[in-house]
Amino acid sequence: MISRLFFAAAAAALCIAAAPAPKAPEAKVTMVYDHVLPNVPGKSLKGILVEYGPGGTSPAHMHPKSAFIYATVLEGAIRSQVNDGPVKTYRAGESFSENPGDRHSVSANASATEPARLLAVFVVDTNETNLTTPIDK
Repeated sequence: MISRLFFAAAAAALCIAAAPAPKAPEAKVTMVYDHVLPNVPGKSLKGILVEYGPGGTSPAHMHPKSAFIYATVLEGAIRSQVNDGPVKTYRAGESFSENPGDRHSVSANASATEPARLLAVFVVDTNETNLTTPIDK
C-alpha cells in the first residue's frame, strides 16, 4: 500500500515537473494623456501608463518610426533592453529613452512578488493610432 502511494506521488511530481511553466501575465497598458503639440505641426504628446503585476511582461515590440519615447519608472523596478544593448533594471524614479526605430526586446517587471508601473511619454505623429507593434526577438 505504501509503495503504491509512493509511486502515485512520484508520478504526480513528474507530471507537475513536466508541465510547461505558466505564462507570465502581460502588462496593462492605458493611454492617460493625448495632446496635439500646438507649436509642432503634425506632432502629439501621448502618455501611456504601463502596469506590471508580479512577474508581468510586455512582448518584444517596436513603436512607430516617428516616435521618441521617454519612460519613467513610477513604482517597483523594470527590466528593459533596447536594441542589442544590455538588459538594465530601472527602479522607481529612474528613466530611459527610446529613439525612433528602436526595438524594445525586453520589458518586464523585475520582481516576481511586487507590482511595477512606468509612464511612457511619446512624441509621435498625431495620426499614429497603433503605438506598439509586436516583433520576434
